Amino acid sequence: MTDMFVKVCGVRNAADVAAGVAAGADALGFMLTESVRKLDTGTARALAAELPPGVLSVGVVNGVPAAEAGRLALAAGVRALQLHGRYTREDFAALAHLPLRLLRATHLDPDSAEPPELATGAYGEEMLLLDSPSYGRGERWDLGRLESARPSGKWLLAGGLTPANVAGAIRVAKPWGVDVSSGVESSRGIKDPQLIRDFVAAAKNAAKAENAENVENA
Repeated sequence: MTDMFVKVCGVRNAADVAAGVAAGADALGFMLTESVRKLDTGTARALAAELPPGVLSVGVVNGVPAAEAGRLALAAGVRALQLHGRYTREDFAALAHLPLRLLRATHLDPDSAEPPELATGAYGEEMLLLDSPSYGRGERWDLGRLESARPSGKWLLAGGLTPANVAGAIRVAKPWGVDVSSGVESSRGIKDPQLIRDFVAAAKNAAKAENAENVENA
């Protein structure tokens, strides 16, 4: 396990951005479609412009056509676009020409007869995010399901993560990165700077502990 990639999603203002950057987050996500954390593209563009080069700005969309998703991301001035939900290979192919890094977000639906493709890059995306079926609500899901359906490549674990449980989740799931939104909020849609700091530190330290253990056992 290398250094843990940490994405803080649903940031809404300059204070959120400053907290994420200061904490050492690797990416910040801006909600561009329907959500309690939704931003208009002008606000998202102003916030994305505040990020240093080492922090990736990600526009997050759900429930809009691929062409509209691309338009929103370009208008928001983000460097990456996360398609969350029922997007197809054709949707990703239609966006491949844009100057955007692509992320694909999906989930393991226990009621689905057809499991999602869990190989990162299968749709042409750079990163894969595996979330709770009830994404955006801070709900945890059974990580034991990863025993028979584990993603490969650069994938991020999401869904109900908090500063208190992220280290344990990392030990079980062994993801390349983690993503948080509700778990660093004092109330729905309101980010807490201290929780952001605690979450990033817990995730990064968990990865360091895993690396140290792997070296000892080598």
